[in-house]
Amino acid sequence: MKPIDRKSFNHEDFYIKLDTEVVGRNFIEVDEIDSTNSFLLRTDEYTQNGTVIMADFQTEGRGRRDREWSSMKEQNLTFSVLLNENLDDVNINLLILGSALAVAQSLEYLYQLKVNLKWPNDVLVNGKKIAGILLESTSRGSNIDKLVIGFGINVNQMNFPGKYNIIPTSVKSEFKSTVNRERLLAEVLNNLEQTFQDIYTSPEKVLNAWRDRCKMIGEKIKVEDDGKIKYGIFENITDNGFIILKTAAGKELIHIGDVSIR
Repeated sequence: MKPIDRKSFNHEDFYIKLDTEVVGRNFIEVDEIDSTNSFLLRTDEYTQNGTVIMADFQTEGRGRRDREWSSMKEQNLTFSVLLNENLDDVNINLLILGSALAVAQSLEYLYQLKVNLKWPNDVLVNGKKIAGILLESTSRGSNIDKLVIGFGINVNQMNFPGKYNIIPTSVKSEFKSTVNRERLLAEVLNNLEQTFQDIYTSPEKVLNAWRDRCKMIGEKIKVEDDGKIKYGIFENITDNGFIILKTAAGKELIHIGDVSIR
């Protein structure tokens, strides 16, 4: 982990806009790291609930199923949030859906973008991927020891070389103007803390807000998982965040997989 040797991110501006009690109150910025998720999972140095670590560059950034997440230095927001309290009854799937929802709400409020959510962890604008979520955990025995939620948000990057399952975009590309990363990060964390509270007290509120932004519901979809393919209608999501897939044989729950419209 390399310490910051320049002021690419204005901490004062960030803290002025941060309106949380827990999330982001312990904030660490680093110049370069392998992965913010991996760091928080392995470290015993930062243990405060709600700790956020942001890196200007990740050498081993990744998404679901260890897919590479490439991000240009100082252009985007790549950060992780540590949760290590009240995890006994937490719904992991709702944390993923709720984290994507917090990003969507922030983009809608700050930049008036029309945001759609793709199950389980993608944030889309105009059919292009603008952000992704990766949740990982460690356990002690049968109990979750800590959860780490990683965020990759394409902010000011304009070019994305390489091949992608979903074409990437950025806030700057869609908003047509350079974006203040400090303001966006603070807004995401503000919404994230509220979403975490809602998951415990009003989970249906989170589910309905996510459903409202998912264009796939009601559509014919393809689900791929380890080479196996299923087709059906994306009827809804359950209270636990699983897909209800309606097929010719009936209905089944989809717990994992890559989903696309047929």
